[in-house]
Amino acid sequence: MERKFLDFFILCLFITNTCICQTADSLIYAEGQILNALTKEPVEARITYQSLPYGNKIGVLNSTMYSFPMFDKVRYSIIVEAPGFDPAKYMLDPAEANTEKKVIKDIELTKGTGSGPDRVEVGNVIRLDNLIFQVGRSRISEQSSDELDEVVKMMNDYPSMVIQLEGHTDYQGSAKENLKLSEARVQAVKDHLVSKGVQKNRVKTKAFGGTSPISLDNTPEGHRMNRRVELRILSK
Repeated sequence: MERKFLDFFILCLFITNTCICQTADSLIYAEGQILNALTKEPVEARITYQSLPYGNKIGVLNSTMYSFPMFDKVRYSIIVEAPGFDPAKYMLDPAEANTEKKVIKDIELTKGTGSGPDRVEVGNVIRLDNLIFQVGRSRISEQSSDELDEVVKMMNDYPSMVIQLEGHTDYQGSAKENLKLSEARVQAVKDHLVSKGVQKNRVKTKAFGGTSPISLDNTPEGHRMNRRVELRILSK
């Protein structure tokens, strides 16, 4: 009886230690500074982060920098807000971790009107940085729900607003296929907004394919920046 108990005790210790090791091995860290985009000086900000797509892990910091653990297979969104600056929102991807298991991203804030209603102006272009598609397809990832919910809220807050969704790909591959993909992606975003109650005549679409890159760097990061959907405010 004592032998069986001892064997059971050793087994429990082995399982516990294995789980702890696996959990520790699966953690990486996100860290960075919050900076004034013009002066590069630190900015005291409210930093909210949450796991995607369901926000199971969430935290709030008030600082000029951030550091928090991430699971290595879970993306996180991070929202940074500071008085006198436009809010910034980014997605942190554990696949971008360095050899020290860290995702390092400094976030630069631009001077603006903050999060008040004056921030929404005709002609403004908003890049939907956290809108994620399956590679080479127009299917929207579940991890994009927060980004799209914000667009729906803005459209509800401004019931006469008309927007144009502008689709872009990188400039690799067939120009014809890139244009087709960008058309399909902005149409998928429009269909989603309409499904949430936004009138379809308030959402225009325009596809550019790979003809309007914002980065000419022939690197994975440069190509990633070029694959985007932007929202242009036509009227409010």
